[in-house]
Amino acid sequence: MKNYILILTVLLFSFKTGSTTAQNHRTFDSYKGLVMAGYQGWFNTPTDGSNRDWKHYSGKQGFKPGSCNIDLWPDVSEYTTTYPTEFSFADGSPAKVFSSADESTVFTHFRWMKEYGIDGVFMQRFVSEVSKPQGLLHFNKVFNSAMLAAEKYNRSICVMYDLSGMKAGKAQAVLADMDDLAAKYNFKNHKKCASYLYHNQKPLVCIWGVGFNDNRAYGLNDANELIDGLLKRGYSIMIGVPTRWRELNGDTENDQALHLTIKKCDILIPWFVGRYDEKSYPGFSTLIPKDLEWCKANHIDYAPLVFPGFSWRNMKGEQTKQIHRNGGSFFWKQISGAIQAKCEMLYVAMFDEMDEGTAIFKGASEVPVGDSKFVALEKSLGNDYYLWLTGEATKMLRKEIPFSLELPIRKK
Repeated sequence: MKNYILILTVLLFSFKTGSTTAQNHRTFDSYKGLVMAGYQGWFNTPTDGSNRDWKHYSGKQGFKPGSCNIDLWPDVSEYTTTYPTEFSFADGSPAKVFSSADESTVFTHFRWMKEYGIDGVFMQRFVSEVSKPQGLLHFNKVFNSAMLAAEKYNRSICVMYDLSGMKAGKAQAVLADMDDLAAKYNFKNHKKCASYLYHNQKPLVCIWGVGFNDNRAYGLNDANELIDGLLKRGYSIMIGVPTRWRELNGDTENDQALHLTIKKCDILIPWFVGRYDEKSYPGFSTLIPKDLEWCKANHIDYAPLVFPGFSWRNMKGEQTKQIHRNGGSFFWKQISGAIQAKCEMLYVAMFDEMDEGTAIFKGASEVPVGDSKFVALEKSLGNDYYLWLTGEATKMLRKEIPFSLELPIRKK
């Protein structure tokens, strides 16, 4: 009897801490009820072994004061491996960064997801980058690290193809890339690949960048070829579209055929990053209930996008507009607005995006000084504040805490 009680106690403890085999093999059967973030995974350093130099760090004249691509600086205090730069802090100490190519970096990020209650990430594969040998090697390495980390920390991942920069006629190449991933990781067997996100009983794939009117080389024909190919292979599809997709104006190509393409898909995600700030958000928020109504009428699920702030002055120049975070109130207004509109899932842009200043991961409040100006996170809030706030969004979406339009107060 004592042995039985001991075994039962161990099993109950293991379940709570997530250390049982059953817990580690939890399957993610639907996007509904989840808060997922986008994961760039595209930062490299000259000595990380990927031969991509300062990829996505570097400005036009390299990565140095006065020439850089990022607006946020990472807090690297928890990373196993870091890399020195030419930047320095006010006290003269050298400023360091991470590389996405390091498996330890990805594991750190997924550990944070678990610690703060974020369900997982969409692993972005930029078609313009994976079409080149070095880019393919890098993103395959990051994806493999993510698969291992997702299993360890019981998080979900999903492939997201970003078509930006893709040339026309490349749909079959993207399908071949997905075939390679599926063969290696066995996405179709959810018991063996428990971390992969499913929706409507099928593994989910996101195709982002369909319907924009900014003169992209590819068009709806390419998107349809890609989506049709994935559907034939047994995937469910999330389609990433412009803000004004429903009205077919603004940032959207004025072509009714876009709606026919959307209707083939399972989930729709509109792009909102940079479209509004906290002051103008109420006007844009009226789009969400109307978008949701259209999607429901056409039997499509809807994943609204939320982002904490925006800045790309180092990339685009001092004259570009910065969208301030305002201590998290801007982020929370979007989160609460989407949940109030009865949305069932959220997409957070982004987990690690320092280029556009949308990252929710641990960023620095003390930033390098000099010719490049960085957005310092609010020191009084803590370097993990936006991870914590995203975790609160997860709880509120799942009704684990009461709904509130007011910004949550973090207990000390």
